[in-house]
Amino acid sequence: MHLVKKKSNNMVMPALNFTDDWLPIKQIMNGMILTEDGYYVTGVKVIPKNIFMMERSQQNNVIYNLRNFYNIIDYEFWLIVADRPVDLNVYLANLQLMYNKNNDSYTRKMIIQDISKANSFMSSEYNVVDTEYYLIFKEKKMELVQKKLHQMISNLANCGLNSIQTSNDDLRMLLDNFLNGGNKTTFGAVMG
Repeated sequence: MHLVKKKSNNMVMPALNFTDDWLPIKQIMNGMILTEDGYYVTGVKVIPKNIFMMERSQQNNVIYNLRNFYNIIDYEFWLIVADRPVDLNVYLANLQLMYNKNNDSYTRKMIIQDISKANSFMSSEYNVVDTEYYLIFKEKKMELVQKKLHQMISNLANCGLNSIQTSNDDLRMLLDNFLNGGNKTTFGAVMG
């Protein structure tokens, strides 16, 4: 979308440029970014796992397997850690439903404490976010994209970590994080 220079009271207004004017993105579809030069940019989202809650030997095993996993990747990739804002309203609504359905005073007290804690997070000056982990790569051939995705998911499973292919929403969020400081765009959006 371009705005043409217009005259307003004999003044020439400059044309506005949007981010999508210089990004080499054709479209986002099927969990991949298709670039103008024919690359597919995609990857996996790794489901977070707190290894520090494991026994020391299990921690070392996960770290050792991750080291091996990174060392066998023979192509360029990006490890991205991104914060995604969390809407606690759905969580609060579910807590309220649980409170209404439960008659046990002890359980109701625990639910009230959770509701109070969630409300304090929402009213604080800090944003509530989930930290997400991504391994992203680019490739021109679709058969190699599928092979790399399968290998990543399998090898991460061997490390004891679950992962899934990035979704369109994940990729848009990553773009928003890099281009807009984490603020979601709703106007003249890059991907429309």
